[in-house]
Amino acid sequence: MISTGTIRTVVGIIGNVISFGLFLSPLPTFITIVKKRAVEDFSPVPYLATLLNCMLWVVYGVPFVHPNSMLVLTINGIGIFIEALYICIFFAFAPRRLRLKILSILAAELLFVGVVLGGVLGGAHTHDKRTQIVGILCVIFGTAMYASPLSIMKMVVQTKSVKYMPFFLNGACWTAYSLLRFDLYILIPNGLGALLAAAQLFLYFIYYRTTPKDDTKQNLELPQIVPTNAPEPLSSLTIEK
Repeated sequence: MISTGTIRTVVGIIGNVISFGLFLSPLPTFITIVKKRAVEDFSPVPYLATLLNCMLWVVYGVPFVHPNSMLVLTINGIGIFIEALYICIFFAFAPRRLRLKILSILAAELLFVGVVLGGVLGGAHTHDKRTQIVGILCVIFGTAMYASPLSIMKMVVQTKSVKYMPFFLNGACWTAYSLLRFDLYILIPNGLGALLAAAQLFLYFIYYRTTPKDDTKQNLELPQIVPTNAPEPLSSLTIEK
């Protein structure tokens, strides 16, 4: 008989694969940036937000904060690397004023994560306390990220078109992961993500037939929702109709 732990590991691996795909979803945007050697109207904020999100989940997943969270740790570690690469590309082709903005936000994020890490190590002396402190922060930032599709859902209702509808499977997978060995801090943001995904599918079936058919390609940069266990993301998606 397959144990619950084995099933949880398999689900976590699937979640890692899906999250990895979400991390790679902005690649077309960055290929465009490199080819044109300009960031144009693209914003670095979604990538900076996803980087912060991943850093917090890495802190959550390290053994001295929340033991036995290797799958949470690995995918968000990969996320840090990918988002850092995106930000470096963005920085290379951004005008000076935008570069300064990127540096200031990045410095603030690193300082914040450093304070969190120092605070839990110095002020919380048990795994439960450390998990609670970091977990609450992950819930706050993860919930904010998963709520980002709400504006897109509103647009779908107003336009009666699904051309702006992203689909996020990440939340459902990590929700199952959190329930197999109960983890409230993973469950809350990803449970919300799963509910939003269900709402998006519902809207898709309602408005699919009313989506206007045209030959014009339209792109919309959306916040990345990532992983997680974490939150996954957020990266940007390029939606084409």
